[in-house]
Amino acid sequence: MLNNFEIGKDKLTIFAGPCAIESKDVVFKVAEKLKKVCAELDINYVFKASYDKANRSSIKSFRGPGLDEGLKVLAAVKKEFNLPIVTDIHKEEEAKPAAEVADVLQIPAFLCRQTDLLVAAAKTGKIVNIKKGQFLSPSQMKSIAQKVIDSGNDKILITERGTTFGYNNLVSDMRSIKIIQDMGYPVVFDATHSVQLPGGAGDSSGGERQFAPLLAKSAIAAGAKCLFFEIHPEPDKALCDGANMIPLDEAYDLFELLNKIFKVVN
Repeated sequence: MLNNFEIGKDKLTIFAGPCAIESKDVVFKVAEKLKKVCAELDINYVFKASYDKANRSSIKSFRGPGLDEGLKVLAAVKKEFNLPIVTDIHKEEEAKPAAEVADVLQIPAFLCRQTDLLVAAAKTGKIVNIKKGQFLSPSQMKSIAQKVIDSGNDKILITERGTTFGYNNLVSDMRSIKIIQDMGYPVVFDATHSVQLPGGAGDSSGGERQFAPLLAKSAIAAGAKCLFFEIHPEPDKALCDGANMIPLDEAYDLFELLNKIFKVVN
């Protein structure tokens, strides 16, 4: 349960926010706007932002403010807007302090097989959202989720975010949604990372944000109950993952359409 709702039930849930915490102003602007949009559309909303992006393409890339300062910003968002929070953790020692603020601890795709990280997240008792590695089949997520269960936590989400297809490209196979749901786990479909072009810009990732709405609609039609978007007021000026983020002023129309499809499908 998050606030007063449960992911995977009768209402669409959206995880959304900027890729990384660039500033308190950007974070608050996105949180305030998306809370209003989701409230008006009767969509469950979880705010997303990362205090650290530890898997950037270049050592010179912007990563975020770090654990301590980043969690202060996320705590401020939670207090100001009464929103549940999802954020990434990259190391075992981050799990406990992150869990003091976040309601959902997210395991990055590249780290989804790291046993000690999964165990640390599980032991916090928080919901654990495991992003499926780009290098894994959906059926392989069963044994990964079992690590969390065996650590005493059955509050698990699994995120589909595309599979490596040749060089610098990902493809989304919508069969994955049913395969994972048939294992008994709610599926989050990450529409913006699924259009990422990993390393496509040389020392950074490229992206094709114009296809994110198409994939999101397809995922809802395939049965997904939760969607993940990275959203920014000015994606082309964002310090991280701008090429695949959705502009904030497009959120209402996109969410409205997705919610209509969700209601038809369900």
